[in-house]
Amino acid sequence: MQEPAREACVDEIVEPDEAGTDLVVVTGLSGGGRSTVARALENVGFYVVDNLPQALMLEMAELAFAAGGAARRTAMVLDVRSRAFSTDLAGAVRELKERGFSPRVVFVDADDEVLIRRFESVRRSHPLQGDGRLADGIAAERKLLEEARDQADVIIDTSHLNVNQLRRRVEELFSGDDSRRLRITVLSFGFKYGLPPDADYVLDARFLPNPFWVPELREHTGLEEGVSSYVLGQEGAGEFVGTYAGLIAATAPGFEREGKRYLTVAIGCTGGKHRSVAIAEELTARLNGMRLSAHTSHRDLGRE
Repeated sequence: MQEPAREACVDEIVEPDEAGTDLVVVTGLSGGGRSTVARALENVGFYVVDNLPQALMLEMAELAFAAGGAARRTAMVLDVRSRAFSTDLAGAVRELKERGFSPRVVFVDADDEVLIRRFESVRRSHPLQGDGRLADGIAAERKLLEEARDQADVIIDTSHLNVNQLRRRVEELFSGDDSRRLRITVLSFGFKYGLPPDADYVLDARFLPNPFWVPELREHTGLEEGVSSYVLGQEGAGEFVGTYAGLIAATAPGFEREGKRYLTVAIGCTGGKHRSVAIAEELTARLNGMRLSAHTSHRDLGRE
């Protein structure tokens, strides 16, 4: 008669998420911006444990659940430099889920060229560089974290973000009252600067006339009324926004049922200054009007 009693007791403790436990696991490439992500999470009320050995993730989660209060929102930052780091992040996350937690994994990434510039600017060697070059250390770490990147719930590419932009992005993602609701980032970008690697949908606004060729609009941006009215007034612009707003609204419940919490919709034009910005702002407004949780981010605005 004792064995069933113990099983019932286990069932009682495997309900941490029902009690409001919110866990975030942050990992990614050295120089990618993990420290900035950690500070941003602290700004929105998370208790942040930095450089946590992966082997202690479950123990830390259970301590946070037992402590209650502010500790129920806990972020664990994993660093490849930790001696206890393991490549089996998927296994560690699976173990957390088996105990009733639903961790969100954030992977911070950046282009190799950007990482090299960041390391050179602070005159630091890469933790996995050894006697080789910076590029060798970055390549080794990228290989080590390959599976972790594949398993991430959200990938934040910081190549074109400064510290303040990255902080705002994290705060927008994690400051909402309902952490289980699908959060949509509508990201404008310029095709000439490359595709956003973290995009779930990529939309192309280059079928619309370019305000760059209108002298009185060239120096302005899609955030301004003149450019916005010009772009949205073009034939097909309204249908374009409406069609994709409907598509996203139709698929959002399915994504939520499948446990996806972040969706990035990238909208590109040539330089990321006029058409994509105006369309991104309009699409975000329509999605919010449909009671979805959406915000804009303009990756390449100001680069020209």
